Amino acid sequence: MTDIAPPKLIGLASSQRPAERTPVDGRDSLVGRLTRLNLQVLSATLLCTFALIAAASLLAARNLQADAAQHSAELLANSLAPMLVFEDKNAATQELASFALQSDGRRILVSDANRQLFAQWPPGDESPRLQLPAEGGLGGALRQMQLRDVEVWMPVRFKQELVGYLGMRESLDRIQWAVLRMVALAAAVIGLAIVLAGRLLRWVQRSALAPIVELSDLAEQVALSQDYSQRAKVHRFDEVGRLSERFNQMLKRVEISQAELNQQLRQEQQAGQQFEQLAYKDSLTQLPNRLYFQSALQRHMAASCQGVNLMALMFIDLDNFKTVNDRHGHEAGDAVLREVAQRMTQVLRNGDVLCRLGGDEFALILPNLPDETAAEQLALRLIAAIREPMVIDGHLMPIGATVGLAFCPTDEVDAPQLLSAADVAMYAAKRAGKNTYRRANHAA
Repeated sequence: MTDIAPPKLIGLASSQRPAERTPVDGRDSLVGRLTRLNLQVLSATLLCTFALIAAASLLAARNLQADAAQHSAELLANSLAPMLVFEDKNAATQELASFALQSDGRRILVSDANRQLFAQWPPGDESPRLQLPAEGGLGGALRQMQLRDVEVWMPVRFKQELVGYLGMRESLDRIQWAVLRMVALAAAVIGLAIVLAGRLLRWVQRSALAPIVELSDLAEQVALSQDYSQRAKVHRFDEVGRLSERFNQMLKRVEISQAELNQQLRQEQQAGQQFEQLAYKDSLTQLPNRLYFQSALQRHMAASCQGVNLMALMFIDLDNFKTVNDRHGHEAGDAVLREVAQRMTQVLRNGDVLCRLGGDEFALILPNLPDETAAEQLALRLIAAIREPMVIDGHLMPIGATVGLAFCPTDEVDAPQLLSAADVAMYAAKRAGKNTYRRANHAA
């Protein structure tokens, strides 16, 4: 509540209830975005590198297994050469059996120089046989890599004379499954490393961006509280440090300008205070009267539109006031008006302008609001304060209040239109059952 003369001083933020700060979602914060981007790049790099290493490891393991199979085939061919010369099939079969025990999944075929089957392992195997290369297609060792096995063919020679051919197929499943298990383990380790890297990156980003986050928080706090005496802390003399210094200089200039403007306003108020108190005061309630209200409304609306600051106007009408006058007389009615004025004054902010328009009608100007919710909450507090039990000359007065609420510049930017909008909203609240409030453009 304010006296008649002084308007609301710019910059007196201590009289306002600052709007609640909107928390920043971690997903939308600068730290969160940078952490996600860095983690995505790191994950993509690790996964691509891992895929290339895994593929290279698998190919290398297959080639090593193929080399080992070829070397084994060469040793076996040297052992079988005398048996082919002497046509000792039993000895050849025993040699194949002994050789096959060294590895699972081997299939071996031995033919003579005329490409006729001489021996095989397993004996009597009916599965698809090894296919001897075409005539003239085997001058030396021949190796064919397939998806799950390797096939090796080579000539069998005895004293530089061709005595037969040896073919061997060896499964690559074991070595491939071993590599895949190793790859799975490595993938699990990389996944864990990415999770740990994400936590570490978030910590590093938060530490590195702490000065910027702190400067952002200060700017938001200053914007909400309008307290320009605050200063940013300069952590290091880098780009962010220079930004903090310039921000502090800006705050200092605004603070000085605000102080000069407040001083000028105080001087103007002191010069006109006595005249305004005499000309603009309601003699019954000691509140500003309709004449003061008209000039104050114009002044505050102009400031609101110029500074794009939210302002509200409440039109307050007492419920059952005529009943009080009819039952208890005009003296009791006057006492009710004085008590109502005092109760409303006690719940107002400094700078709010409460006026009596006449009869049981009041108007309340609420400048520099943080948001519309603040005005709605104040309307509820006013209604609750007036509805508190009121006893005048031993009689309980059935007094209540109905409020119409309009905002500038949201609803209207013209003073008569704003007052009319608040009046219409008040009558909508009357139709809704009294002892409540309605907003302009929301009244039904």
